[in-house]
Amino acid sequence: ELAEKWKVPLVPVNHMEGHVLSVFGKDKGSFKIQKLKAPILTLLVSGGHTQLVLTKKWMDYEIIGETLDDAVGEAFDKVARMLDLPYPGGPQISKLAEKARNSSNENPFSLPRPMLYSKNFDFSFSGLKTAVLYLIKKIKKLDDDTKAQIALEFENPAIECLTHKTKKAIEKYDVKTLIVSGGVAANKYLRSEMKKITGKKIKLMFPTQVLSGDNSIMIGIAGYLNYVKNKKKVPQPDSIKATGNLRL
Repeated sequence: ELAEKWKVPLVPVNHMEGHVLSVFGKDKGSFKIQKLKAPILTLLVSGGHTQLVLTKKWMDYEIIGETLDDAVGEAFDKVARMLDLPYPGGPQISKLAEKARNSSNENPFSLPRPMLYSKNFDFSFSGLKTAVLYLIKKIKKLDDDTKAQIALEFENPAIECLTHKTKKAIEKYDVKTLIVSGGVAANKYLRSEMKKITGKKIKLMFPTQVLSGDNSIMIGIAGYLNYVKNKKKVPQPDSIKATGNLRL
């Protein structure tokens, strides 16, 4: 009804495509869609998805790697609950991890790096999350410093796995542009590690902090670009069905 009222073309849009294209948006004001050099690699990291998506042709997507269990954002939130941190858990984990990372104290904890050296580009975070649970059960006193050390030792392997697989994909496919999007793209440590593996030869793009999570702007961008891609042909409203679990 709103689309008809405001004369907006009604175009089917994939939720995760919206995250890929969210890097073009701004928090306010006008913006332009930049031309990007292909191949383009997107690391989608959110509470529901962890995927490596390859784009050789504009708006044509191939998933080359994904999580086999928990999404990385989901793991961040679950570990935060284990540490009795407020929601949303991801930023709280990162805040504590940064505190411990800047401390001169040695971290006594060590957690696994799941699938770090597997031959594919897939991820797994369920085992890492479970390892944190078992670690917490062994600790008698969970004070603020201990929580910070656990947060750090969780964040380090989680980000290391994302970075390592992304770097492998960049090298294999001779990637020219790297997009990191989704809620976890707001993580400061992830951003700094991605900058290290791209250097100056690869264009690195993140959405703004505000647009890293689910938002209407990213869906608007994806809808508009699909509208243009389909030569401004609009399907009948009755033929459009919402599919929440639709893959890229």
